[in-house]
Amino acid sequence: MDLINLVLLVLLAFGVVGNNTTVSIAVAVLLLCRLLNLEKAFPILEQYGLQIGIIILTIGVLSPLASGKMKPESFLDLFTHWQSILAVVVGIVVAYLAGKGTSLMTANPLIVTGLLFGTIIGVTFFRGIPVGPLVAAGILAFVLQFFPK
Repeated sequence: MDLINLVLLVLLAFGVVGNNTTVSIAVAVLLLCRLLNLEKAFPILEQYGLQIGIIILTIGVLSPLASGKMKPESFLDLFTHWQSILAVVVGIVVAYLAGKGTSLMTANPLIVTGLLFGTIIGVTFFRGIPVGPLVAAGILAFVLQFFPK
């Protein structure tokens, strides 16, 4: 058996054991692409997959506003409570870190593997939620800037 397929099967097992549908589906799709000789899809996924994922995530975050569940008047409430102001600040910091993480992940694919394994371990054994690889990469990029290259 191909070593890459074996690694993907291990990741799939982690996803299933950790009850992580997102990782399970993603790994299953990639494994199917490999098994069905659809390798032509990988360069496209590598080039555009992250951007498409961010677009879909942004659509999900903005859909309550578009559907009318979040009223535009509630934006004024953002600046009336200290928790809301802090939430805005944290949102800015996280978005900044995620941007740095995207650059780091693009420049160093080995880091992506480490972040993926860390995310899967966090989800499987610590009941985490797999939404943090970009932010984790951003935090890593921030920390790495203090170390020699």
